[in-house]
Amino acid sequence: MGVNGINQSAYVNSIASAEYQSAKSYGTKDEKVKKQQTAAEEKLNNVSGRTIGSPKLSDKALKYYEQLKKKYSNMEFVLVSPDKKAEVERNKGMYASSKELLVLIDSDKIERMAEDEEYRKKYEGILNNATSQMQLMKQNLGANASKVSSFGMTFDDHGNASFFAVVDKSLAKQRERIAAKKEENAAAKKQAAKQAEKKQAEEKAAQRRMEAAREEESGEAQRLDKTNKVTVTASSWDELRRMIDQVVESDMGGIMMTEAERSVGRNFDFSL
Repeated sequence: MGVNGINQSAYVNSIASAEYQSAKSYGTKDEKVKKQQTAAEEKLNNVSGRTIGSPKLSDKALKYYEQLKKKYSNMEFVLVSPDKKAEVERNKGMYASSKELLVLIDSDKIERMAEDEEYRKKYEGILNNATSQMQLMKQNLGANASKVSSFGMTFDDHGNASFFAVVDKSLAKQRERIAAKKEENAAAKKQAAKQAEKKQAEEKAAQRRMEAAREEESGEAQRLDKTNKVTVTASSWDELRRMIDQVVESDMGGIMMTEAERSVGRNFDFSL
């Protein structure tokens, strides 16, 4: 082999060595990336409070989430894992709350709110507006507000909020029965008072009957028939109020509706 042949062989070996070192370097970088990703995943924290699925948050997002819950203490936040978002959206009427407003939000949004100031301001602005808007809506609903067992809101991936309410049509019927029983109890008490001087034993018996009636009406007030629950969803509080009114009025029977009102009714979810 000539000199040129030796030089060529050395050149080829040099190229091969460089490619090997480059591949080795990239392999090392890939390993570093994997280790960083694994470390980041290990730093994710479990979340206190109500959750759906198994949502986890980074240290920064967890700190922000706790601050958010304190800031809006009149609301109950339920954190949703990303894989459960679609399921929760379909069944949101199932998640009742003892607080004024239920907020269903996924962990991805909390992570971004913790990092992105503009994104955070947008969502907190919606939450700020929700309290006053809901109070105004309740005032406009009047007596129909008492027929709503829970109010809530969700957010889509584009930053749009939707509002929902669970209308329990059985509540009105229960209140009517309870009111009738109270009237019966008042009449029984009045009658017992008249007879008190004549027959003390009859008065005691009437008292026992009234106590039994009170226990019965208390238990009845707690029993809710799930078949009477209707979930309505709207893109604004005004639209939600109209839909609630329509559900309540339709239960009364004989209410004439326009075609526009009928089209609104198509957004009702009778799955509960």
